[in-house]
Amino acid sequence: MSNLKLEELKAGAKIYFVGIGGISMSGLAILTKGYGFKVGGSDNHPSERTQMLANMGMSIYNSQESENIDDFNPDYIVKTAAILPKNKELARALEKNLTIFDRSEFLGIITNSYKTVINISGTHGKTTTTSMTSLMLIEEGLDPTVHLGAPLDVFGGSVKLGSNREYLVSESCEFKQSFLEFRSTTAAITNIDHDHVDCYPTLQDVIDVFAKFTDKVDDDGYIVVNGADSKVMEAIEIAKDARGSMNRPMPAVITCSSKADIKADFMAVNIEYNDGHPAFDLSVNGEVIGRIQLRIPGNHNIENALIASACAYLNGVSANSIVKALNSFGGADGRFTIKGQYKGCDVVVDYAHHPTAAKVTIDAALHMPNNNVLVVFQPLTFNRVQLLFDEYVEALLPCKQLLFAEIFSDREVNTGVISSKDIADAINAKGGNAEFYADKEDLKQRIDELINPGDMILILGPEDIRELGNELCPQ
Repeated sequence: MSNLKLEELKAGAKIYFVGIGGISMSGLAILTKGYGFKVGGSDNHPSERTQMLANMGMSIYNSQESENIDDFNPDYIVKTAAILPKNKELARALEKNLTIFDRSEFLGIITNSYKTVINISGTHGKTTTTSMTSLMLIEEGLDPTVHLGAPLDVFGGSVKLGSNREYLVSESCEFKQSFLEFRSTTAAITNIDHDHVDCYPTLQDVIDVFAKFTDKVDDDGYIVVNGADSKVMEAIEIAKDARGSMNRPMPAVITCSSKADIKADFMAVNIEYNDGHPAFDLSVNGEVIGRIQLRIPGNHNIENALIASACAYLNGVSANSIVKALNSFGGADGRFTIKGQYKGCDVVVDYAHHPTAAKVTIDAALHMPNNNVLVVFQPLTFNRVQLLFDEYVEALLPCKQLLFAEIFSDREVNTGVISSKDIADAINAKGGNAEFYADKEDLKQRIDELINPGDMILILGPEDIRELGNELCPQ
């Protein structure tokens, strides 16, 4: 982790983003422009997002050629992890001896530049929890800078630039250990599961890297954790031992739980459900400070709300602002987002592509007041499906009606070793009801054949399949 700060970069420098069209990279580009730098970048896949950046005055190139570097003449390069080493722009930047930052390194520089830094990590729930925390600080009038992994309607994008360098709230991903570049004054871990299997061959590898993440927290800071997650608590014990061996103080560990048998600092008590939406009393150190009625469904969102509440409360947000923010929060884009109605059915999209996330999202849908739930599922990355194959089968087996699209991956080559059809076949062999469609038009036709008014169409997976929600419910 570098100690470099934004103010140590050349004033008014030109910064070029290689792969600027991604949700995180485009957000960082917007923040960078707001910090007073001149911004340009490239992406091989022009989109509404890259057009938006161009409309904001950034120099956008719709291909990645060496002459782009000569044309823009940047002082610094920021590259996404998906960019291959043989990229022509990177080759030219190296020839010109330019300083090149990975996306995570550059975000780390931003975290070094703020007084209070709240980093939200975890295998699942990062975007929702970061959104909740941000809205609590905004409700309190603290005007944070926010970095998210999905758009949030409240501020019209995935980032918000505060008017000062007091507060930063950021989503912190463990992919390729990127979050080890981030300084925190408060760090949260929502949960730990075996994911990003191309980086972490075993679950223990994941637990270990989260323990290392807590090492980046200021000694006098806070670590907010899901006290009901044994893997999270194991990471905390590893972190305590590591700090103890260096005679370094451990930040205060703040626990959260909605489980009555697990006592925690922040708890959800008197839980009930209204049309599938949880309501609960928020208890802090045994004292109820407010009643919450969530507008998003699912038990997992109680845990997300508790962790967000702790992150905000510990950083000066009042109980009143916490309650107001949670009671008005309608979810981040792509996280149980209701797109509208199609032939009398609710259409809901969610990023849940991992078996655990899919399971809790399907469970939340089944508690909604719909007749039947038709699940459309697209797994993300071939290696994840290979390693977690049995978990996919177990998580999706209970679906009454399940339609698969082919696995999506933008960072792997399809070797033909594994397919969504294999999951469908395994589910059917166990008595389930799954169908596979290689062609999305055939899949759409099958949706028409299966649905009846009053049903829910639940579309789960990456943006590739969630776009189907926009097709069914054009805005």
